[in-house]
Amino acid sequence: MAIASLPALGTGFLPRVIAAFDAPSRNVQISLQVMSSREVHEKVSAGQVDFGLMSDEMSMAGLEHSVFARMRAVAVMNSHHPLATRPVIAVADLPEFPFIALNPEDSTRLRLETQLTAREIRLKPVVETPYSHTICELALAGVGIGIAHPLVTLDFAERGLVVKPIDIEVMFTGVLVFRPGTPLTETARQFMRHMRMQLERDQKALKRALAN
Repeated sequence: MAIASLPALGTGFLPRVIAAFDAPSRNVQISLQVMSSREVHEKVSAGQVDFGLMSDEMSMAGLEHSVFARMRAVAVMNSHHPLATRPVIAVADLPEFPFIALNPEDSTRLRLETQLTAREIRLKPVVETPYSHTICELALAGVGIGIAHPLVTLDFAERGLVVKPIDIEVMFTGVLVFRPGTPLTETARQFMRHMRMQLERDQKALKRALAN
């Protein structure tokens, strides 16, 4: 079974799914390819993978698709950051501190900046990067505060990353994509059921992390 995924879901979430799926007991070999959403689109369109996970930042033209997860963005920082003890991070405070941002073309970054512009708030990023994983690493290292995908933050919570809700709704959307006319195998369908179960577990874990 072959899967292509954007990094936000491919670097932590899908490895947790694979562990729960227990491929060796099923005599299943899995190919997990982590790549950009554009590359995921190409892989699925070419029939090189069973299904893909990509963001909503580009067209789904030519593919069957359905939303897998829509989750609110969260703020991340290390435990020494001045905002680390706040129960909720006010976006109005973000310009006061070094900010770690997703790349300018990222759809979630664009949604964030649209809301900030309406509030006359302007970010001054010290670092821009395409991946929430890198934002979390930079935040943990003390570079600044960032806005990241919530599922990615679970990989860092045990290492001391502070994860907080923000006072506006900015969404990350992960989309399941399939090649039209190509039925999923029973193994792929079983794996996707495990994906949904793991998503429920991760959402509960995230609630606990945000409550701290």
